[in-house]
Amino acid sequence: MTRFDAKTPKERRTLFAEAITAHRERASAFMTLEADSRPDNKDEGVPAPWVQFAENMFNLDVTESELERVHTLVGEFPEFRVEQLESPEDTEATNVRITARSDANRLAAFADRIFIDVYNCPNEYQAWATAV
Repeated sequence: MTRFDAKTPKERRTLFAEAITAHRERASAFMTLEADSRPDNKDEGVPAPWVQFAENMFNLDVTESELERVHTLVGEFPEFRVEQLESPEDTEATNVRITARSDANRLAAFADRIFIDVYNCPNEYQAWATAV
């Protein structure tokens, strides 16, 4: 990998596919993607949306309304399935684990759709591969 951020849909999917491939080749514990969905960085108190990938599993935290969108998105990817949901009592988020067995390009497309469809990031959001 030579770069760690991207902004256009094509660049993001290429970055995500390269990060997934690097994660697999290095046999690292996980790979993390983050997005800056805050318009003009005005919402400083809002954490950046993130997605982790390890082995054949996506991991993300979502709100109740985002969880509904996760189920809708997974329904568009028949080879993927929601494997586990955890909602600790002391948080308002649900941790979602999604089994995803596919090639790096299909996984990258799914990750990009998580940011756009689940987290409501704009089409031109900035993304980073923060851990590989």
